Amino acid sequence: MTRRSCSVYAVGIICALLMVVGVGLYVAQTFRTIMHNRLKKEIVLVEGSRVFASWKTPPPPVYMEFFFFNLTNMDEFLKGAKPVVNQIGPYTYREYRYKDNVTMMENDTLVSAYNIKSFVFLSDKSVGDPNVDAITTVNIPLWAVMNKLKGNYLKSFGVNLIISATKSDFFTTRTVNELLWGYEDPLLARLSSSSPEIDKIFGLMYKKNGTNSGEFVYQTGVQNYMDYGRVKTWKGQSQLTFWNSNISNSINGSDGSAFHPLLEKDERIYIFTPDLCRTIYMEYEKDVEVNGIPAYRFTPPRSVLASKEENPDNEGFCVTKDECLGTGLLKVSPCRKAAPVVASFPHFYLADDKFVEAIEGMSPVREQHQTFLDLNPTTGVIVRANKRAQINVLLSKLSGFAKTRTLKETVFPVMFLNESVVIDDASAARVQKLLLIVTLVSSFPLIIVGLGLIMLLVFIILLVRDRRQKTSGDDNTSYCPVSDKEKDDPQNGTFIGLTPKADPQA
Repeated sequence: MTRRSCSVYAVGIICALLMVVGVGLYVAQTFRTIMHNRLKKEIVLVEGSRVFASWKTPPPPVYMEFFFFNLTNMDEFLKGAKPVVNQIGPYTYREYRYKDNVTMMENDTLVSAYNIKSFVFLSDKSVGDPNVDAITTVNIPLWAVMNKLKGNYLKSFGVNLIISATKSDFFTTRTVNELLWGYEDPLLARLSSSSPEIDKIFGLMYKKNGTNSGEFVYQTGVQNYMDYGRVKTWKGQSQLTFWNSNISNSINGSDGSAFHPLLEKDERIYIFTPDLCRTIYMEYEKDVEVNGIPAYRFTPPRSVLASKEENPDNEGFCVTKDECLGTGLLKVSPCRKAAPVVASFPHFYLADDKFVEAIEGMSPVREQHQTFLDLNPTTGVIVRANKRAQINVLLSKLSGFAKTRTLKETVFPVMFLNESVVIDDASAARVQKLLLIVTLVSSFPLIIVGLGLIMLLVFIILLVRDRRQKTSGDDNTSYCPVSDKEKDDPQNGTFIGLTPKADPQA
């Protein structure tokens, strides 16, 4: 075997090895598994990990927008007409958040923290001045007091006198700033003089600027990556006590700030939110892309706030058997000091049509009123999110308060908020770099297969050239005479030239 043939066969053997090894590694997903195991170890809530610093102090800017519903026909509504409202907003605030008093626990398997939020008004992103713009809306302190004392005729008689003395009406007109951050209510002020536990200040965001919602204990994900960021306890409790079933009182999932890596499209994302006093869930909707980063969009389905008839698991959220309001609503009075507060999505999105039709000015639009999370499936990083919720008050006839007799039961919208975030450029660049590394490492078997294909091409070229050269050599082996004398030999023999022998005597 010639040296040329050996080189051809060597190239063929190398080509075969590369193809077999590459395909084998790709089928076995070896490098992909190695990279995923690396992500599971690095994406944990432990000091010095890849995500710990950004978890404590999230870098992307968060914005909170408030939209109010201004009642324009108060007198007509009190006489039985359909309420007419117009939306005013947004009043936008930059939300600064960080985790305080972070403490590692139980060999880094748990971490406790307090979520601090503060708000700064942004006039350039708002429609007006919150200190000037006035809104006519439900007098929530009055309705909270009446709802708490309904049926107690002795106490309601005394409170009726105080209501008349303080000239408290079913509706009030206040500035945006007062409605959000607090004002001294005359009714509460009178009641607090005899009951110190009653706060005379009321505001939808009162005591929520620069404060926290209680201690959270999170699982770090060290033992199981699926537990990354999962809430273990809130205010020392692993179960809530507001509702009427274990399912309703369960604390599941994260607090909405961290999600485990390697997300799948068929899984549910659970989020515990103290604002709603419950756990909600989201499901995959579609693929999206944000700043060049691929993401899965998760949204809460209709079943989250469905009636007990549509979703029997929600029966535990009925305050009483007679207080199941229907699909799209959640009465949160058990965790709001018995105030008749009802939560929903903005403009009663995903709610029964009757709630939309009861208020003139409601027009639910999916793109404007849907809550969603866009999560990168590889890292679990939030690349974009919009949390949208509406605060309503249940207006109805209350025994002991004669003035409510003429009112129809109405879920009256007060305001809705939109808490939004989009990943910043610096964070996006870091995520893109990490995704590039993951892609390259996971694709290494394909690179090997590619090299094998190149070697196969080289092998084919060498083989063809070798075949051609052998064929050319066979064609050049025909007989050729060694001299012209051979051509003249009639015997066609071999001409042998002889030299005459020298005479020894010469």
